[in-house]
Amino acid sequence: MVDIATRVYNHNFKIDPIIRSLVDTDFYKLLMCQSVLRNRPDTNVTFSLINRTTSIPLADLIDEGELREQLDHARSISLSRGESTWLRGNTFYGKRQMFSSSFMEWFEALRLPPYHLERKGDQYELTFEGKWPEVMLWEIPALAILMELRSRAVLATMGKFELQVLYARAMTRLWEKIERLRVVRGLKIADFGTRRRHSFLWQDWCVQAMAEGLGDAFVGTSNCRIAMRRDIEAIGTNAHELPMVYSALADSDDALREAPYKVLADWHEEHDGNLRIILPDTYGTEGFLKNAPDWLAGWTGIRIDSGDPVIGAETAIRWWKERGEDPHEKLVIFSDALDVDRIEELHATFAGRVKVSFGWGTLLTNDFRGFVAGDGLAPFSLVCKAVAADGRPTVKLSDNPNKAMGPADEIARYKRIFGVGEQEKLEVIV
Repeated sequence: MVDIATRVYNHNFKIDPIIRSLVDTDFYKLLMCQSVLRNRPDTNVTFSLINRTTSIPLADLIDEGELREQLDHARSISLSRGESTWLRGNTFYGKRQMFSSSFMEWFEALRLPPYHLERKGDQYELTFEGKWPEVMLWEIPALAILMELRSRAVLATMGKFELQVLYARAMTRLWEKIERLRVVRGLKIADFGTRRRHSFLWQDWCVQAMAEGLGDAFVGTSNCRIAMRRDIEAIGTNAHELPMVYSALADSDDALREAPYKVLADWHEEHDGNLRIILPDTYGTEGFLKNAPDWLAGWTGIRIDSGDPVIGAETAIRWWKERGEDPHEKLVIFSDALDVDRIEELHATFAGRVKVSFGWGTLLTNDFRGFVAGDGLAPFSLVCKAVAADGRPTVKLSDNPNKAMGPADEIARYKRIFGVGEQEKLEVIV
């Protein structure tokens, strides 16, 4: 096992570039990329870094030259033979050859496209523009680079013994969380922590600790590289990016209203089983389910990713009953701002009523709160989102208006079209 503290103290870029591989990304990005390459390969999309926690001055903390060096290194990486073999031959969700030969040939030839980086005050403007299948693969590496460079900037001020104590405290905190989760009967939980992790080495340690500590209750990781190296399941389905871009391309209000369902119709043709998970909150869960076609009720489950998770799950259960489905046979995946208290509460509330699973993200792989002066290693809310498609702005409403994004006039239009009324504002933790 890697001695992380010593590795950090003796840090060398050639040993520890932040992005080591094109499969150091979330599984859902590759699944979505294959779908986009098949259905919308020529769409031009712009992704942009958005720091929701503006109190964190990234441009003051992270050296621009070091940031460029890490971004340039990511652009130099290509898929290795072993990685290609794993993607081509491994079984995912019980299915062999999840990725088509045409997609794999495209992916094997890929290098990440150019980026635009500019300092704006105490923040960085980082954007990626080009063909959708290419630029979408920047999202996870870009976030991982920014998050880890911020961590490294703080760690660089610490001595060898201080680092040993820091990581000992972090390991103890995580193991105490694992010990609490061990006693939750019927628990199913996965690592969703790539995008806002403390570091690659730390995420890898967390996954190994979860696997040992939780056994069969730990169902896998979203990180493809770690899944491959540790021989565990790669977990993931789809994200808000698909309906956001499809909706931006809609030519009329009617087409916009149907765009989120068009996304899932395309997905339906490609996947079955546990890959048929609805993410309904892009433009409001209640309205999405109310107007959803009947065939969607037959899907495996729903992921709750914003708003009050209890309200979201109760809404889903009610919808399944109204559509003649048995909620006991359905899967609800909770994935928003989870930590042990919330996991315990949600499992106690819904276990036995539906199948329950958890995608544990930032507070699994980046919980160093209170360990350094000024709480300088506390996690914060950094995202990299598609902000335009073929020159048209994208919009996300969410079940939490504090997560909404897009021009104000377009947000108002989307709220009208999707029938979104007053929403409760909830603190965005991560």
